[in-house]
Amino acid sequence: MPNNNSLYPTTARAWGTVSILLLCYVLSFIDRQILNLLVAPIRRDLDINDTQMSLLMGLSFAIFYVICGIPMGRIADSKSRKGLIGFGVFVWSLMTAACGLAQQYWHFVLFRIGVGAGEAALSPAAYSLMADSFPPEKRATAISVYSMGIYLGAGMAFLLGGMVVTFASAKGDVLLPIVGMVRPWQLIFLILGAAGIAFCFVLLALKEPVRKGVGAGVAVPLKDVGAYLMSIRKTVLCHNFGFACLSFASYGASAWIPTFFIRNHGLTPGEVGMYYGSIVMVAGSLGIVFGGRLADYLAKRGYTDSNMRVGVLAAVLTLACNVVFLIDDLTIVWIVMFFNVFTVAMPFGVAPAAIQEVMPNSMRGQASAIYLFTVTLIGLGIGPTAVAMVTDYVFMDDMAVRYSIFWVASIITMASVVLLWMGLKPYREARETLVRWGDKQAQPA
Repeated sequence: MPNNNSLYPTTARAWGTVSILLLCYVLSFIDRQILNLLVAPIRRDLDINDTQMSLLMGLSFAIFYVICGIPMGRIADSKSRKGLIGFGVFVWSLMTAACGLAQQYWHFVLFRIGVGAGEAALSPAAYSLMADSFPPEKRATAISVYSMGIYLGAGMAFLLGGMVVTFASAKGDVLLPIVGMVRPWQLIFLILGAAGIAFCFVLLALKEPVRKGVGAGVAVPLKDVGAYLMSIRKTVLCHNFGFACLSFASYGASAWIPTFFIRNHGLTPGEVGMYYGSIVMVAGSLGIVFGGRLADYLAKRGYTDSNMRVGVLAAVLTLACNVVFLIDDLTIVWIVMFFNVFTVAMPFGVAPAAIQEVMPNSMRGQASAIYLFTVTLIGLGIGPTAVAMVTDYVFMDDMAVRYSIFWVASIITMASVVLLWMGLKPYREARETLVRWGDKQAQPA
């Protein structure tokens, strides 16, 4: 059994681990979000509507992401986390390349399911690696830096998507050896898939830290994991569903924001990719790191619920910034959008960090997978489709996408404020439960 008193890795090695994991996350989010700026050409070539397109963006990806996530989390708690991540990168990259060969809608759906299944391996293992690489007072910052990959990857997806659409209007289809003639949007999936497979070699530089903390090195039966989660069920429910509501608002809005700029403000896809993509990369990265730093700052001052408090603050600020979708002046829209992206990003580093603080080491990967199951199924699985269905079946007007985003995002963000606020006291109690569980495990049989 690993020695729980082992020193953490050196600062350089710990941040080296975060850097490699960050690159993985960037790559995964480029593959995941690239569809958002390719709505028009894919709709045209596959002859589908907004609702069908939203299923490619969300549910087809999310369904196997969440199904595979929990077994992947259990593997991360007991087997090689480095090997698990390598396997996941290879699978999702292969499936991304396959998306570039899709000729019919159902082909695309199947390949997006494969992308989701591969990506399910990354975050449970990554969170576990970082929790064993940093002491508790630095984890929120470390996990927030890793989570920058969400916004760096999404921003790069918008930039790449804008370049593809601009290229398509100028050059048209591309002839490739063996593959034959492909559309520009298909070409980018092929390139991204090849880049991901090549990246697998970079993962050889990852080092497995010694497992530490309460329960480290203990093989825990599934029934005991379930029993522990039930003992802190109020925390689990308020945390998972509170942050899932924020994820719902985030994914639901971001999936259609490029279309909002194109339809309601008359921008070209290339312009949206450049301007909105840059905002996502800069404001999103700043927001998620600020959230982590703020949580660590509060923790050092005795707030044992600091991660949850940052979630509440982020939800309130995001609710105010949702007014951006109702503004007509484009200059003001860009300014408010910067703050909107900043506040939306704030909680998505502290949310997984919060899990590490209330779970034994031997259950962290599984608890993280349950969290990812919830936020992905509700956020990515339902969010984009909810906005699309309000546009298609409530307003019945493509130009009403701005109102669909505003109402869907605002209502669900209000729910997150309530849930996260209700979770503050149970979260503090859950941290005490972990201490008692550790004391009990330390007693001789």
